[in-house]
Amino acid sequence: MDLLLFGPPGAGKGTQAKFLVDLLGIPQISTGDMMRAERKSGSELGKQFDEYMSAGKLVPDSLVLDLMLKRLTQDDAKSGAIFDGYPRTVAQAESLDALLEKLDRRIDRVVSLDLPLDVIVERVTGRRVCLDCGQTYHVRYSPPPQNGECTSCRGTQIVQRSDDTEEVVRKRYEEYKAKTEPVLAHYETKGVVQRVEGVGSLEEITERIKEAIGVE
Repeated sequence: MDLLLFGPPGAGKGTQAKFLVDLLGIPQISTGDMMRAERKSGSELGKQFDEYMSAGKLVPDSLVLDLMLKRLTQDDAKSGAIFDGYPRTVAQAESLDALLEKLDRRIDRVVSLDLPLDVIVERVTGRRVCLDCGQTYHVRYSPPPQNGECTSCRGTQIVQRSDDTEEVVRKRYEEYKAKTEPVLAHYETKGVVQRVEGVGSLEEITERIKEAIGVE
């Protein structure tokens, strides 16, 4: 199964993606992670990424597709993948569709985690992060210890990230909607989009996603 997973900031997309990796036995594919790994490897493709990224330029879609082809033909991804953060535009979606068609594959499901803006604001602005190990807390749902010590590493730098303010969250949400809706509309014409309510417990949302993609 080839699956696209969309969700605004604070929707818990990353957590659900990890669950789906275990459930379906297919990898999560992040173009950002792949490009960083390719640059680190020093491959010819990585060197091309390095030229663009070091100059602060956008990497051409054609190069991203070359990387995508390389990844999708590796053994662990031959039976499917969960695409994270790609495609971001209709042009990228069309290119990905064409690439998958060459591999005798297609996007089987597009899951969009939908939730109201006020819920997103509450989730994100209440988030606190340990600067030492990355452990996350929430002032309402899972508050940091009263003694200020991280439960994972005993670090004492538990803070609100600078981009977790309401102003930034609202801006990121509008940007997400503007970019994502055209891509969702593209796949809605193919009848593969499932919109899943993103409000509820982690377990409730997981069950909705399982139902949306037709697995138990």
